[in-house]
Amino acid sequence: MSHKQYQNVIKVLHECMEACNHCFTSCLQEDHVKDMAECIRLDRECADICASFEQALTRDTPFVREYAQLCAKACRQCGDECAKHNHDHCQKCAEACRKCADECEKLVS
Repeated sequence: MSHKQYQNVIKVLHECMEACNHCFTSCLQEDHVKDMAECIRLDRECADICASFEQALTRDTPFVREYAQLCAKACRQCGDECAKHNHDHCQKCAEACRKCADECEKLVS
């Protein structure tokens, strides 16, 4: 199968990775950075998983379902955590994570 069929997923994965990286960096600048520890941790995990899945799709990985399941789970957890914080970067990250989780879940269903 060609990775061309996954162009929308690749785009959403990239957007989520960028949002998580931005949120991660922005959280480190917050006054109460200790309160952001779980958000920061999940931002890193989610960004790395999205980046890995994006690269794997461009290589026509045979592990689409497995990556999609893991990515959806990471995105849901990161999105849920980010949604708890009122910072604009967290809210935008939560939105990107939810969108990415939705797309990944479509690959599994």
